[in-house]
Amino acid sequence: MALDPQLLEILACPDDKGPLLYFTDEDSLYNPRLQRRYAIKDDIPIMLVDEAETVVEAEHDRLLAKAEAQNIRPTFEV
Repeated sequence: MALDPQLLEILACPDDKGPLLYFTDEDSLYNPRLQRRYAIKDDIPIMLVDEAETVVEAEHDRLLAKAEAQNIRPTFEV
């Protein structure tokens, strides 16, 4: 199940307060500025900095390429 679009409009990284990329098929939200991924478990985003995963450069590049290829837009515009 996908996250509610209204929820996505207000979701921001708890660290830098910026927008995130939502990967529905990977159940995650990604902050490309900090290279930090937030898991979604049971349709609930786990938006805790201590629970986030910092990704390596190769994974960062893969996620950005996927976002570009699938036209995944940030959760909101700054």
